[in-house]
Amino acid sequence: MSYMTQSLEDYIETIYMIVKSGAEASVHAVAKELGVKMPSVVKAMRELKRMELVTQQPYSSICLTDKGRRVATAVLRRHMLLRRFLEMLGVGSVNADRDACRMEHFLSAETLDKIRLFTNNGKVIGNPQK
Repeated sequence: MSYMTQSLEDYIETIYMIVKSGAEASVHAVAKELGVKMPSVVKAMRELKRMELVTQQPYSSICLTDKGRRVATAVLRRHMLLRRFLEMLGVGSVNADRDACRMEHFLSAETLDKIRLFTNNGKVIGNPQK
């Protein structure tokens, strides 16, 4: 698969959340949710189609492919993990959500694994790989 930019991850996560809520994932709905202009969504959809993550006929809803759903759920899981971690630290829910959205794109797999361990049992003991 091609490299997923932060922006494309945000688009696919947004499409997933719109569909999950029972609404139609239209270009307009995605633009409104992300606070971007519709031409930006059209450009992103072109790239997501090229990556075989979404399908869309002209003037119809955006649908995630199976591959797209897997990518979207992975992005969402990272987001929710980081949000839960930040809330455990006492960060308010609005800031935790906003900061998790920023952090989810940049942390290493090792760091995410340690955060996952911490949020599941409240502590991290050493490095099991050493």
